[in-house]
Amino acid sequence: MALEITDATFEEVVLKSDKPVLVDFWAAWCGPCRMVGPIVDEISSEYDGKAVVGKVDVDNNQEFAAKYGVRNIPTVLIFKNGEVVDKQVGVAPKNVYTGKIDAAL
Repeated sequence: MALEITDATFEEVVLKSDKPVLVDFWAAWCGPCRMVGPIVDEISSEYDGKAVVGKVDVDNNQEFAAKYGVRNIPTVLIFKNGEVVDKQVGVAPKNVYTGKIDAAL
């Protein structure tokens, strides 16, 4: 399962990570988000130890969604060394997300 990331834990988990981080910005009411969720959970298992994979519920955690200009969900951001290095807005096949993580590894 992907990590639950909140505004309170975002800096520690994402920005200070020594590994690439995939962050899925989502909401419970969002249909496309429910399609991406299981993909993100699968990636979390496959990249365990190599990358950090987490989810931010934008309804409850708006600070970093606003900071990174997340206007549409699902939005997946890839971070490396505290910086956004890639982005995917909307639903995409699993290989798109894994390709972005692989590029950051």
